[in-house]
Amino acid sequence: MSSPNQTDSLHPLEIQVLRALGSASTESLKDPELVQATSLAASQVSMAVGWLLTKQLVHLVSEITTTYVALTDVGIQFQQAESPLEWILHILQASSQDGQATTVKDLQAIGRFQATELSRAFGLLKKEGVLSLGAGGSLHTTGQKSATVEALRQLLNEIHKGSRPLESFSPDQQVLLRQYAVKRGNTQEPFRIDDHTERTYALTPEGRILLPHLREDAGQEISQLTPELLKDGSWRNHSFRKYSIHLRPPRLAVGRRHAYREFLDTVKTKLTSMGFQEMRGELVETEFWDMDALFMPQFHPARAIHDVYFVKEPKHAKRIPEPFLSQVADTHKNGGETGSKGWQYAYDPERAKRLVLRSQGTAVSARTLATNPPIPSKFFSIARCFRYDNVDATHATDFFQVEGIVLGSDINFRTLLGLLKLFATEMAQAKEIRFLPAYFPFTEPSVEMHVRHPKLGWMELGGAGLFRSEVTMPLGVTVPVIAWGLGLDRMAMVALGIQDIRDLFTSDLEAVRNMRRQL
Repeated sequence: MSSPNQTDSLHPLEIQVLRALGSASTESLKDPELVQATSLAASQVSMAVGWLLTKQLVHLVSEITTTYVALTDVGIQFQQAESPLEWILHILQASSQDGQATTVKDLQAIGRFQATELSRAFGLLKKEGVLSLGAGGSLHTTGQKSATVEALRQLLNEIHKGSRPLESFSPDQQVLLRQYAVKRGNTQEPFRIDDHTERTYALTPEGRILLPHLREDAGQEISQLTPELLKDGSWRNHSFRKYSIHLRPPRLAVGRRHAYREFLDTVKTKLTSMGFQEMRGELVETEFWDMDALFMPQFHPARAIHDVYFVKEPKHAKRIPEPFLSQVADTHKNGGETGSKGWQYAYDPERAKRLVLRSQGTAVSARTLATNPPIPSKFFSIARCFRYDNVDATHATDFFQVEGIVLGSDINFRTLLGLLKLFATEMAQAKEIRFLPAYFPFTEPSVEMHVRHPKLGWMELGGAGLFRSEVTMPLGVTVPVIAWGLGLDRMAMVALGIQDIRDLFTSDLEAVRNMRRQL
């Protein structure tokens, strides 16, 4: 129940709106009527009404949404001059009288309208049988009238007088209006269709109780004591607005790093604190380093265009460094000096130069192995990778991988499993982990690591294993190397409590602010 003392905490804008509603000849007022009665800006009235609704001093009587149609700047130009449809017909009629032939290129060369606008107009006029295509691509009018041209001209003239409700037009006109209305990605249209909501408000019983107690000098109140007021002493002639310590303060949306950015930084910090050195690589990679150096044959299905993004221009790198190209080629053909039989096919050096978007972080590891790294040593990379995939809750066409290798004479498979378990518990904060046997062309033995997501169940994080000698020896490494490539996006889903991988990159600021932070 409201009390007279509640008026002390009312904002001057709220008081003006309450007075306007209380003195109105009707029980309720609409938005425009409130603006007129208070002489406030529409934004001020909207803000004050929002506060009063929260305090239950005003209630919403009705809310009516009407769809209006208005001309855009493009529409005004069409109304004052010509639309592309009318312009094309006028040009063709004039050229026909002069005995000249006009082609599509001739019209585009004039530059009056964009090529897309002309193409759209050509298609419609041809569909209606108004235009025909002659020899050499010349355009001719058939003599038939275009119903669309006439209807569009009528709408331009009518709406030019002022915006109108969409429902005031006939069904056929509404179809045409929506066809030529501004849409996302296409702003060069003559019509704009907008929804306008008109709300009606009235005082609640609590609001009426407060009417006799509203402060008369609310408009002259000041809410902040400034140096100027103190200096000239004018504060003595003002009344100060009272405030209530019981009111909730305004929410402050402070700036901070994105939760996923924090997660990536945390992963990097933890790995460097464990003694790992960071590897870096380019997003555009050759097939040689992305696949060939990893002992993936050139006929492997993962190298098809439906799985890898190929660079359109330039298509190939200029060269692949030696002796790595020759040594990898020999390994593919017959095993080289590795003791393997290889893949037994004719290796294509030109195919190795083909440029692709990096499909796996292991390409960075391959390049690092070719730099004669110290023994023992350990490296990691946070690599952005790209694969053609169907986007769903756990798949994306581009994703982060945390890639790593450890070189040493005493490295074994048990070392790898221990590292993987550490990653799952420390970075993904997973409670349940399991390892499954797997196959990869470049590791043997190989393993997949799965963790249980609280909502989605078991989810694969990635693969790992010991690099085969067919990978390490052609690159000049003779000691055991363990390697892994784990999906950081999926690890972040578990750590941040996200159920859809697309939410990592959402534009919903409220969702980003409320996203669980990495511990």
